[in-house]
Amino acid sequence: MILFAIACLVPAGLRAQGAAGAAPAEPDTIVFANGEKLVGHFEGLRAGAAKFKSDKLGEITIDLSKLQELHSSGRFAVVRKGVKLAKGETDGQILRGTISIVNQMVEIDPANGLPTQTVKAGDVSDIVDEATFLKALKSPGILHDWKGAVAAGVSLVEATQNSVSFNTAVNLVRAMPPPDQTWFPPSNRTLVAFSDSYGTVSQPGTPTVKTSIFHAAAERDEYFSSRVYAFGSVAFDHNFSQGLDLQQTYGGGIGWTLVKEAKQTLDVKGSIDYERQAFDVPGPDHSLAVSVFAEDYARKLVHGIALDELLSVTPAWTQTRAYSAYASVGLVFPVYKRFGLNVNAIDSFLNDPPPAFKKNSFQFTTGITYTLP
Repeated sequence: MILFAIACLVPAGLRAQGAAGAAPAEPDTIVFANGEKLVGHFEGLRAGAAKFKSDKLGEITIDLSKLQELHSSGRFAVVRKGVKLAKGETDGQILRGTISIVNQMVEIDPANGLPTQTVKAGDVSDIVDEATFLKALKSPGILHDWKGAVAAGVSLVEATQNSVSFNTAVNLVRAMPPPDQTWFPPSNRTLVAFSDSYGTVSQPGTPTVKTSIFHAAAERDEYFSSRVYAFGSVAFDHNFSQGLDLQQTYGGGIGWTLVKEAKQTLDVKGSIDYERQAFDVPGPDHSLAVSVFAEDYARKLVHGIALDELLSVTPAWTQTRAYSAYASVGLVFPVYKRFGLNVNAIDSFLNDPPPAFKKNSFQFTTGITYTLP
């Protein structure tokens, strides 16, 4: 009786609003060309493929040409092909509202009494949920939107010889805007790379043999167009086997993205640099004017395997014998969620090391990789 009395005292309008607010959103639906119907949640569209999450089938990707109808109760931003925006600008070019796709026509209902608009499905490049789109209009902080991977490996042996070796690698990239925000033209990109190999081998009555190699580099790209950019870079290298205590390289140049596809990218670069080489043995250090010519290729292979390859050649103009080269190739095999197995080969060549030191240094490493979300 008390609960009934309290319920009677609550205005009918508030009771109705509470019931309406608690009502779950209607599920989204897809109707295929053969008449089959699928119920679930529409997540968006990119490159002519719709992402749809079904309770029965999980997340699936469906070619837009195979759909007869799609109806969603959520609000989305519809980005037409050829539309490029600056950060913080929409300028009426992006249509937003609830959507329906019927017979290859996308209908956008903005609500609030505004008229429904229609766009051919073939003219649409992306359909993104409205919250994600509005968030993309804002410039993120420096700590956001980093992608890349962290890898580590270790080897220990205690037998006739005692040996220990460690290798670590960090490769990070921050592209602004992120590659999935195709409606914004590329603005800038920051790359950070670090790798280190250290090991010792010892046995009774013989000197301990040591390996110590590290490479650290950073690069900042500023885009002129979607494929051409200027960059500044800095790199630090140490290699015990080559007698190289520290090599410092500072410079800048022009880069060009020759291939830019969903599964593969290829960049070529050329720069003019100042290089300072300091060696472990007494003798003159080198202060060089050099150029760096490089190519960087990345590809997504079958079953989630990722390939990354880099080659650079560094001629020295002020001391022609002091040229160098660097090459690396790596594969990452997915194992569990964001963890994978990495296999890498790295070759470093220094043409003018001190006497009794090696010109060429080769590494083969393997370990565990964690890919950043």
